[in-house]
Amino acid sequence: MQAPPTVIVLAAGLGSRFVGAHHKLVQPVRDDEGKPTPILALTLRHAIESRMPVVVVTTSTLAPLAAEQVAARDIVVVPAAAPVSGRGMGDSIASGVAARADAPGWLILPADMPRVRPATLHAVAKALLSGPIAYAQYKGRRGHPVGFDAELYSELIALTGDEGARRIVARYPAQAVDVDDPGVLIDIDTIQDLDEGRDGASDFQPSAFAPPLY
Repeated sequence: MQAPPTVIVLAAGLGSRFVGAHHKLVQPVRDDEGKPTPILALTLRHAIESRMPVVVVTTSTLAPLAAEQVAARDIVVVPAAAPVSGRGMGDSIASGVAARADAPGWLILPADMPRVRPATLHAVAKALLSGPIAYAQYKGRRGHPVGFDAELYSELIALTGDEGARRIVARYPAQAVDVDDPGVLIDIDTIQDLDEGRDGASDFQPSAFAPPLY
């Protein structure tokens, strides 16, 4: 049986659209049992519950919070993404993929998406067995995670800047994986998103696509 892909949780962004005293990823939302849990911690918990390997790409500021969920060997610390430095989502993806170069594939999951279910990660991983790229889709809307097969390794580790993997997705066949999981569209990007998404995904209507990787 082929080994599963690695889930790469991206947690190195500045969260510049979130206007608050603290980074958005430390803000609490309610977990499946109704307990307040930091956004990053809940995203990682769901990734871990998939029983697939997990790597988190984050900054030195957030690394201690990540370390409460994953082992130190599964944390990749990078400088915070920022337009002034030219760093962005592409750099984070490249760092995570390079850290697990021997994986058969990678699922890219932004850390501000704590409602993505473990079963959704499995569905996207399964789709990678029949194509180079797969992504979760809810009611016809593209979401996350986005999965990449190992054949795309050299292109993924060459990514830089804030465009993410959009150009790679445009060049190769990408399979939509329909899931009954509105969490694939819910990224907590602003104070309003946080207020609407604190208690769960059942009644939350996402206002926009999740952060673009395509």
